[in-house]
Amino acid sequence: MIWLTLRQFRVQAAMVFGGLALLGAALAASGPGLSGRYDRGLAACGSRDACSNFSRMFFNDHQVQYGALLGLVILLPAVIGLFWGAPLIARELESGTHRLAWNQSITRTRWLAVKLGVVGLAAMVAAGLAVRAANWWAAPLDEAVADRFPRMAPVAFSAHGIVPIGYAAFAFALGVTMGVLTRRTLTAMAITLVVFVGVQVAMLVWVRAHLLPAERATVPITSENLSQMTLDQGSKVMTVQTDAEPGAWTITNHTVDASGRPAGLPASLMSGPCAPPRMAPGPQDPNADPDGGPSKACFTEIARLGYKQRVTFHPAGHFWPLQWAETGLFAALTLGLSGFCFHWTRRRVS
Repeated sequence: MIWLTLRQFRVQAAMVFGGLALLGAALAASGPGLSGRYDRGLAACGSRDACSNFSRMFFNDHQVQYGALLGLVILLPAVIGLFWGAPLIARELESGTHRLAWNQSITRTRWLAVKLGVVGLAAMVAAGLAVRAANWWAAPLDEAVADRFPRMAPVAFSAHGIVPIGYAAFAFALGVTMGVLTRRTLTAMAITLVVFVGVQVAMLVWVRAHLLPAERATVPITSENLSQMTLDQGSKVMTVQTDAEPGAWTITNHTVDASGRPAGLPASLMSGPCAPPRMAPGPQDPNADPDGGPSKACFTEIARLGYKQRVTFHPAGHFWPLQWAETGLFAALTLGLSGFCFHWTRRRVS
C-alpha cells in the first residue's frame, strides 16, 4: 500500500520537491554573498545613524527578492492543499479505483491511513524545507529591517518559524476532507482554496492576537518611537501612532490626554511647533529633524500638554510562544479533519 501511494503521488512530489531543490540551490549560491555584504557594510558604517541608513538601503536593494521569498513560503501550503490534498481521495472516488484496493484485503482504515500518513508527512517536510531555506537566506534582511518590519509583523510571522509547517498540514487535511465530501477533484480544490484563505484571514484578523495575553503600556510620544503623524482635516485633530518597543507587534494604538482619556492631538500643533519643516532656502531651524520629521520642539510641546500613547502589543519575546500556540491550533484542526475523514470513509463512502 505504501509503494502504491508513492507511485500515485510521484508526479506531484517531483514537481514540488524539484522546485524546492532549484530554489535551495539558488539560495545556497547567493546567500553567503548577501550575508557577507551585510556584515561588511555594518563594519564600515561607523556611527549608529550611518548604520541605520545602510540597513535601510541594504533592505531596499533586496526587498523584491525578500518579498517574493516570503510570498513563496506563505503560498506553498495552499499549493499543497490544492494539488496534493484535494485530489488524493477525490480522484479515486471519481474513478472508482478505491473499490479495487478495498477488494485486495486492504481495509478502508489502512487505505486512508497510509495515504494520509505518507503524503501528509511529505507536505510537512516540504513546508519545513522551504521555510528553513528562506529564513536562512533572509536572515541579514530580517536583521536589517527589524525596526520597521519585525518578525512579529503579521505577514513576516506567517513565513517564519514553524507555523508554515502547521499551515501545510492543515491545508493538506482540508483538501483531503473536501475531496472525501464532494468526490469531485475540481470542486474540492475550489472549496479548499476558499476555506483555507478564509481561515488564514480569520487567524490574522481575529485569532492570533488572542492566543497569548497581550501587554499594555502608556508611552510618551518621542522622535524615537513615532511611526506616524497625520492631520485629519475633517475632525481637525492630529493622529499619532507609536511603536511600543523594538520588534513588537502593535495591536491597538491611540492617544490619551493628561487625564488618561482617549483624545486626538489638537490641530493647532500642526501650525505651531509640529509644522512641516521649511522647504525654502535659507537658515533652518536647529531643532528640526534632519530626516524631515517633526522637530524637537514638537515633542517637547506634546509632552508639556500631557499627551501620551496607549498601546496594546505583543513584544518580540512572544514570537516563539505565539509560533507554538498557532502551530498547535492548526495541528488540532488537522487531527480533527483527519478523524472526520476516517469516520466518513468508514461510514459513508461506498
